[in-house]
Amino acid sequence: MAARILVVDDDESMCQMLEAGLSRRGFQVDWRTSGEAALQQALADDYDAVVTDLNMKGVNGLQLCERIVQNRPDTPVVVITAFGSLETAVGAIRVGAYDFITKPLEVAQLALTLDRAVKHRALSQEVKRLRAAVSEGRQFGELLGASPAMRTVYDLLDRIADSETTVLVTGESGTGKELVARALHARSRRKAGPFVAINCAAMPETLLESELFGHARGAFTDARTARAGLFLQAHQGTLFLDEIGEMPMGTQPKLLRVLQERVVRPVGADTEVAVDVRIIAATNRDLEGLLEEKRFREDLYYRLNVIKVELPPLRARGSDVLLLAQHFIDVFAGRASKNVVGILGPAAEKLLTYHWPGNVRELQNCMERAVALTRFDRITVDDLPEKIRDYRASHVLVAAQDPSELVPMEEVEKRYILRVLEAVGNNKTMASRVLGLDRKTLYRKLERWGMGTGDDA
Repeated sequence: MAARILVVDDDESMCQMLEAGLSRRGFQVDWRTSGEAALQQALADDYDAVVTDLNMKGVNGLQLCERIVQNRPDTPVVVITAFGSLETAVGAIRVGAYDFITKPLEVAQLALTLDRAVKHRALSQEVKRLRAAVSEGRQFGELLGASPAMRTVYDLLDRIADSETTVLVTGESGTGKELVARALHARSRRKAGPFVAINCAAMPETLLESELFGHARGAFTDARTARAGLFLQAHQGTLFLDEIGEMPMGTQPKLLRVLQERVVRPVGADTEVAVDVRIIAATNRDLEGLLEEKRFREDLYYRLNVIKVELPPLRARGSDVLLLAQHFIDVFAGRASKNVVGILGPAAEKLLTYHWPGNVRELQNCMERAVALTRFDRITVDDLPEKIRDYRASHVLVAAQDPSELVPMEEVEKRYILRVLEAVGNNKTMASRVLGLDRKTLYRKLERWGMGTGDDA
C-alpha cells in the first residue's frame, strides 16, 4: 500500500506542488495550511510520516513536531525550512524530528528522506510487535519464534512429543537442536524420567564406549569400580546423542545393537542389561553424504532417521531475528540491571540483513555484547559488532548494462551453485535438492572447480 504522508505549509501553492511531486513517486498525500488543523488531522488519522514547514503562524513547525512526537511517537516528522542553520537543526532534532531539510527544496530528495522515514516507522512497529510476541511466549519449550518455518517445526514437535519414536534433529550449528530434544522430553510421557545428553564428538572412541555403555570393574586400567553408562543412567527417560555424525565407525555397530535389541553390554562385562530409553540424535553434518563416503553406517542411519526434524537456519526465519534479539536483550539487561528496552530501527535493519552463519548462538552473543556496550536504553548500530555493521549481502549477477560486467554461463552457474551451498550451510544433499541436480553431478562440478567434496569444500 502507498505510504500516507501529511504535508503542512501555510503556503497553499507549496502544498499543492509537494502533493503533485510526491504522488508521482507513489505516496498518498494529504495537506493542511495551518499547524492547528494539521495537529488535529495527525492525531485523528494514521500517517506514515509528516512533512512540516518550520515557520508558520500560530502553531509553528517545531511546536507541531513536538506535539506529534508526544502523542504519536511512532510517526516520523520531517521539518522543512528556508533558514538552514545549525541552531535550527538542533532545535528540530531536540523536539523529536526524524530529519531536517532546507529550502530550496528538491522533491526527489524529500522522497528519499520519506522512504527512509517510512521504513524506520515500519521497523519500529515490527520491533514493538515482536516485543509483544516475546511476552505472549510464541515458543515450544525454550525454542522461540513466530515465523512460518518455526510454526512448521512446532507442529511436527507437537505431533511426535508423546510418542516413543526415535527422532533425528538436523540443522546448522547454533540452531537449537538440544533445545528441541529437551522440549520433546518435557512434553513426553517420560518427562518424570532423566534427560541425559552427550556430545559424541567430544571424546575418543574408547572413552565414548565407556560413557555410553558403562564398564565392569577391572575392564581397563583405572577401572577400579563398575560404572553405569549413560544408557542406564537415562533408563525410563531420554538419551540425547548430539553430533551423532562424528561417532567413530567402531562404535556405530555397538550403538545399532542397543537400538535394535534394547540391551546394553558394559565394556568388559559378560552379561547384558535391558534398557528403556527414548533416543533423540542430532547432527549438523550431511549424513547422506557421509553414507556415500562410507563414513556412517547405512543401517544405523535408517534406525535413527525414523522421524527427522529439520531446524531452519536463522537467515531463513525472517523477523524471528528481531524477536530473538528482543528476548536476549530482556535477559541480559535483567542480568546486568541495565535499562535497555529495545532496538532502534537502523540497528534492527542491520540484524535483518546479516546472514548469521553462527545462527541463534551468534545472535545471542551479539546481543549480550550490545547490552554490555550500549550507553542508551535502545541498541544502536554502533553497539553491534563491526562484521554486522559493515555486512553487505552477496548477490549473483544475472544481468548488467555494462558488457564488461557480464560473465560466461559456466561462471554464472559456478557462482550460483556456491551461493546455494553457502545458503544451506554446505549441506550437499539439500543443495542438490534446491539446484535440481543429483549429488554425483554436484560433486563432479565441485571437483572440476577444485572445490573437493569434503565438508570443508
